[in-house]
Amino acid sequence: MSETTTPATAAALDDRAAALDAADPLAALRERFVLDDTVYLDGNSLGALPKNVAGRLAEVVEDEWGRLRIRSWDESGWWTAPERVGERIAPLVGAAPGQIVVGDSTSVNVFKAVVAATRLAGPGRDEVLVDAATFPTDGYVAASAARLTGHTVRPVAAGEMAAAAGARTAALLVNHVDYRTGELADLPGITAAAHAAGAVAVWDLCHSAGALPVGLDEHGVDLAVGCTYKYLNGGPGAPAFLYLARRIQDRFDSPLPGWNSHTDPFAMRPGYEAAPGAVRGRVGTPEILSLLALEAALEVWEGVDVAQVRAKSLALTDFFLECVAALVPDGRLEPVTPAEHARRGSQVSLRCADAGAVMAALIERGVVGDFRRPDVLRFGFTPLYTGFADVLRAARVLADTVR
Repeated sequence: MSETTTPATAAALDDRAAALDAADPLAALRERFVLDDTVYLDGNSLGALPKNVAGRLAEVVEDEWGRLRIRSWDESGWWTAPERVGERIAPLVGAAPGQIVVGDSTSVNVFKAVVAATRLAGPGRDEVLVDAATFPTDGYVAASAARLTGHTVRPVAAGEMAAAAGARTAALLVNHVDYRTGELADLPGITAAAHAAGAVAVWDLCHSAGALPVGLDEHGVDLAVGCTYKYLNGGPGAPAFLYLARRIQDRFDSPLPGWNSHTDPFAMRPGYEAAPGAVRGRVGTPEILSLLALEAALEVWEGVDVAQVRAKSLALTDFFLECVAALVPDGRLEPVTPAEHARRGSQVSLRCADAGAVMAALIERGVVGDFRRPDVLRFGFTPLYTGFADVLRAARVLADTVR
């Protein structure tokens, strides 16, 4: 990183940002969001508000709930919303129709998936491998699921998962993108290794869905879970999704059977009989307001090519790293996100001794990211509404702040 930036360097960065923005095929999508003068680089925690959502929510509240009331379960399509919204998400994560259901939180869906995975793996396997750097809740849920099913949890670094899977392994729970560092795990390789060992792979897509191609069907993923309030812009607390590969649906034994996943829910029979298909991933009454807000938010994806999203994501993160290297004093920040494209999600994490104070100062000056204790600054780049001029402005404010 440079101690000083010459006027020529500054002008070159301006020209480069302008050229990149002019050539951006996704630039027009920015108009679909409610944005202000801040540089918002925290879409990996909460996505921006799509402009059409407020009107749709008003319609749901005032007309569907306010006027139609109970009739809306049929007349407004509330009952089928979990599968209908799942079909909107499916192409964004590389899934054919009929394999994604939306509802419940990420944590609840992780629990369903891990327990179901141990049941799919069968007897004689007593361990669940968990990404050692996983988001804490995934670890908590996996440990509880293991206690309930008589398994033990073995933490393993994501990069060592493929080699660690063996005859004792029932399931692997892996984050596709590390929430702290932004490192992208080898989904195809780890999934193939799990299958070779006779185990079941469960993927947490919270930091990849909507940011890069996932290829669930292409790579033979068994079960996957993802949140919808980050890169999918579904809003705070938006329901998560659960992917059940078609080939395992008739064997998916949910630890949380509910009336919504019963083959005949209104028969109200005491005995449980699972519905066919992805519907068996449902549990109770859907969270309609947030579910329909998410459905409206997903309209911004119409006509969007996820490959273009990935290309822009890499260009944004490349440019940010370039600007930081040019502008920030030497030794002040240390990148912890891998430089290689094949190992990078859609965020850049920088190690900084006084990260908390630095991020607070950045936010005060209109650059919104976040930090993870004790010393990591996180910047999430959402290709649908982040521009290259935003990136340069963020790097300049960051350089001035740490100087």
